[in-house]
Amino acid sequence: MGEEEQKQQENETTRRSTSSMTAAQFLSWKRQKDADASARKAEAAQKRAEDIAAGTVQMNGRELFLHEPWVFDNNQY
Repeated sequence: MGEEEQKQQENETTRRSTSSMTAAQFLSWKRQKDADASARKAEAAQKRAEDIAAGTVQMNGRELFLHEPWVFDNNQY
């Protein structure tokens, strides 16, 4: 059993050393990940804007204020 544990420890240490990442690789990966997330967010926002323009979804308060500000005009009262 001691021999088996030793092999597992050796495997873990070699796995850690071979899968390490340089700072440049990490920054490249992080930039790519952020760009992908930003693109997905922009696509979702564009789709939401199209759905609002088509009237297929209900607007929240901010969207209603931006698209129909006359609703919030209190000069009538």
